[in-house]
Order: sequence, then structure tokens, then C-alpha cells
Amino acid sequence: MSWLEALVLGIVQGLTEFLPVSSSGHLQIFKEILGVEITRDLTFEIVVHAATVCSTLVVLRKEIARLLQGFFKFRMNEETEYVLKILVSMIPVAVVGFCFKKQVEAVFGEGLGVVGACLLVTACLLAFAYYAKPRQKTVISFRDAFLIGAAQACAVLPGLSRSGSTIATGILLGNNKENVAKFSFLMVLVPILGEALLEVKDMLTEADGANVVVSFVPLFIGFCAAFISGFLACQWMLNLVRKGKLIWFAVYCLVVGTVVLIYHFL
Repeated sequence: MSWLEALVLGIVQGLTEFLPVSSSGHLQIFKEILGVEITRDLTFEIVVHAATVCSTLVVLRKEIARLLQGFFKFRMNEETEYVLKILVSMIPVAVVGFCFKKQVEAVFGEGLGVVGACLLVTACLLAFAYYAKPRQKTVISFRDAFLIGAAQACAVLPGLSRSGSTIATGILLGNNKENVAKFSFLMVLVPILGEALLEVKDMLTEADGANVVVSFVPLFIGFCAAFISGFLACQWMLNLVRKGKLIWFAVYCLVVGTVVLIYHFL
């Protein structure tokens, strides 16, 4: 992997991990439409996933510190309850990720047809969240946390945005936009780390170790690109959700999804 490829892929990973446009879908489009062969490099994937986690930790550092301080008092309080809700939200994605991910991918595949259709679903979710006027609850309930987690579990399909699905679901359930955006970014930290650990396991069991070795320079550039772009995207997304401007991402997903489907079937 060259440093330029690492730079481009790092930026794509960092931006699309937080913006509601689907990172997996865009990488698939990039590979198939432009004819660029992106080899599955486990070492690089682990590094850029770690970078996006670090960028989230920096952006939400005050919120995370407050939650940890309250949680480690080892008594039921607002912070402990919030952490428990995050754990509840992880149940659906854990079940799907460990038990059904390969089956889902086998049934739906990863072609441009799936990507285009899922981008249209993402557009619909974002549009519904924009035009819906549910009552604004100030506290995310355990029930809502589980349903938001279920939305995240569905985002295993390429083209179905994880952040878009979780934020839109939370808003449709009547939660405050800014609160549900923060909850969405916090709840994905452990699943992203989990994916990285699974990739480590795959790397250790890889038959040909040469396929997963990357020199230091591309790894460093990829990490920095993913961290910086992820940091900016996370902050930008929080502001956009607060201002209620998700509709522009709905339009973007609608246009891209339509173009992808036309390209695929014609």
C-alpha cells in the first residue's frame, strides 16, 4: 500500500464513519465503479478503526470523563444509568455481529445493487427524521436505547449508514437531536473496537502473513488522516444534527443511491 492510497482511504474512513452516508457503501462504490482494487489489509483496517475511536474520545472527552467518574462511584446515578443504556444498545449489534453477520452478507451480498438500495433506505430514514415532529424527550429510555441498537445492527449492510440509522431512529422515537447524536457516537465505540479485535483475530489466523503486513509510513499516514478527518466529521455532525440539517445528507444519499442503481442495472 502506497502512502497516497493510505491517505485517501484514511480520509474516507474518518469522514464516512461519522457522516450518515455509509463508509462501507462508499468504499464499495469507490472499488467497483472506479475500478480501483482495494485489497483487504487487516493491519490497515485495525489502525484506521483505532484512529476513528481516538477522534471520538477527543471530541467527546468531557462527556466520557463525566460518565466514567459517575460510573466508578459504583452506585446508581444518572451516569451509571447512561452507561447501562449504552450497554443495552450493544445487545442487538453483538447478536448480529457474532451470530448472523456472515449469513446476512451471504444473503444480501456486497454488490452495487445492495449499496444503492441501502443508500435509498438511508435517505428515507434521514428524511423521515427531518420532517417528523415527535415530542422531544430529554432522556433516552432503555427501550429507546435497545431500538437504536437494533438500528445499528441493521447497518451491517453496505450502504446503510450506521450513524444515519441510529440518529434517525433516535429522533423518530422522540429524543432530543443533540442528545441522540452524542448517544449514537458513544454507543459505537465498543462495536468499532470489537470489529478491530475480530480483525486482529483474522490477522493472527491468516494463512499468508505477507498479505497483512504494511510498512510504518502508510500506517502512520492512514492513522493521521482517519483521526483528523474523523475529528472534523464528528464535530461537524454534532453541529448539523443540532441545527436539524440532516436533510442534505438525505438528498445526497438519494442522488448517489439512484445513480448507483442505474449504473448497476444498465
